[in-house]
Amino acid sequence: MHLFSAMFLLVMLAVVPCCQGLYPSPEEGWQIYSSAQDADGKCICTVVAPAQNMCNRDPRSRQLRQLMEKVQNISQSMEVLDLRTYRDLQYVRNTENMMKVVDGKLKTASDNPRTVNTKSFQELKDKVTQLLPLLPVLEQYKTDAKMILRLREEVRNLSLVLMAIQEEMGAYDYEELRHRVLLLETRLHSCMQKLGCGKLTGVSNPITVRASGSRFGSWMTDTMIPSSDNRVWSMDGYFKGRRVLEYRTMNDFTKGQNFVQHLLPHPWAGTGHVVFNGSLFYNKYQSNIVIKYHFRSRSVLVQRSLSGAGYNNTFPYSWGGSSDIDLMADENGLWAVYTTIPNAGNIVISRLEPQSLEVLQSWDTGFPKRSAGESFMICGTLYVTNSHLAGAKIYFAYYTNTSTYEYTDIPFHNQYSHISMMDYNPRERVLYTWNNGHQVLYNVTLFQVIKTSGD
Repeated sequence: MHLFSAMFLLVMLAVVPCCQGLYPSPEEGWQIYSSAQDADGKCICTVVAPAQNMCNRDPRSRQLRQLMEKVQNISQSMEVLDLRTYRDLQYVRNTENMMKVVDGKLKTASDNPRTVNTKSFQELKDKVTQLLPLLPVLEQYKTDAKMILRLREEVRNLSLVLMAIQEEMGAYDYEELRHRVLLLETRLHSCMQKLGCGKLTGVSNPITVRASGSRFGSWMTDTMIPSSDNRVWSMDGYFKGRRVLEYRTMNDFTKGQNFVQHLLPHPWAGTGHVVFNGSLFYNKYQSNIVIKYHFRSRSVLVQRSLSGAGYNNTFPYSWGGSSDIDLMADENGLWAVYTTIPNAGNIVISRLEPQSLEVLQSWDTGFPKRSAGESFMICGTLYVTNSHLAGAKIYFAYYTNTSTYEYTDIPFHNQYSHISMMDYNPRERVLYTWNNGHQVLYNVTLFQVIKTSGD
């Protein structure tokens, strides 16, 4: 947390009484985390936070950067001056004896001109010629003397600017400023805890992490909140696969290094897998059975049939690929998205108990699964895309908390034109996608309602 951004956030929280007029343009360097009003039009809570690069726009930050650049330039100039002076001083010392000899000959010639003959004159001339390189050295000394004066002036100006910044910042010492930053971070984290769930309003441009594997596949990190697990898993293909690659970190995954292999006891179907709390949940090949495989123990902990769920391309997404059963996780837990014959091929959402895989509750969305490109859960809401190809958008949303739905129009850039996996990770608040052999991330924008402690 930068000092300036943290302090500014606290000021905004303290003085902003209502939602009106809290939407600065992106050019002003702001991010809007949330804004909401109750039924009476009263502002519940609004959090406006500066963008990550906001500190760079602070005038004092610019002054400090300029000061650092000047100090660096002065340091470099001093180093060059020091090296040159040392070199020239060595040259002067080496010619010191020669200068003494020339000086002695000149005194002798001056005291007794008759002693000067052709030979002695030529020797004197040769010595003077050897001293001629001293002239540019002396000229350089003049230049260096001027540089020293200029550097002294710059140092004086720097001192004045630093004094001005010190007066502007006040009498706070480092420890006091650090203590204030820690307090502000605590308040910020407290406020961010209230930014739990929200409504999807936008998807960022794609971020391609890696190009690997075949056209179809899935990749993921643990979706459990909270978790310090940084491992990344990759599962190439959708048909009868058993090999899962586990990478230590995202950086290792990007470079394709430092991985171990898990060979699943049962093959998978589709790409709708999810990792939740250290276990892989996936659909067993040619069945409607969901398997929970624990990575640490390399064993199956539990498996259970999704009663009536279609499988083996009975009710897949529009791209096929045995994508009948799609497992996913969000802020509210573990989910299964599928359909049944009694539901006439419409998407069914079931919330699962992670330990037993028992269905806790189900919802019939009324949306035909074969018309969906992919789907994902955010905060108990299922978002469905209308295609897996170029031009796709998030077209439908079903809210499990109210058992209602609406049609949406949230575009996103399908860069590689064939998405075979799209899942939300609530820890990172990003969408993971497998797009035509490319592993791609999207950031999401959520409209979030925040309630104060007094509500």
